[in-house]
Amino acid sequence: VQLQASGGGLVQAGGSLRLSCAASELTFTTYAVNWFRQAPGKEREFVSAIGMSGANTDYADAVKGRFTVSRDNAKNTVYLQMNSLKPEDTAVYYCAADHKALRFTRKQYAMEYWGKGTLVTVSS
Repeated sequence: VQLQASGGGLVQAGGSLRLSCAASELTFTTYAVNWFRQAPGKEREFVSAIGMSGANTDYADAVKGRFTVSRDNAKNTVYLQMNSLKPEDTAVYYCAADHKALRFTRKQYAMEYWGKGTLVTVSS
């Protein structure tokens, strides 16, 4: 599976961005997709996840209520809508796929495939 994250950019605090994660795999519906981020000088951290059907989602406390994850299986794409952005959201955002995941682990080691990151910069 090849994943391609896109949609990053520069935005002012309070603004919005929508990230996309496009997958090449035709059996995309057998993968849960996670978003992680890595801020400068910090470790990569879990942001959000969406289950195979899209019915179940998970969010880190830091983004709950501001970010929304969704997926369009017909387009093999997962989205991360980010609203009310804060300077502390500045990071490289990565999407990752977990095959046939029955629960959200929030763990990087559980991910089987990773996309290249997309940079989000939030100015104050």
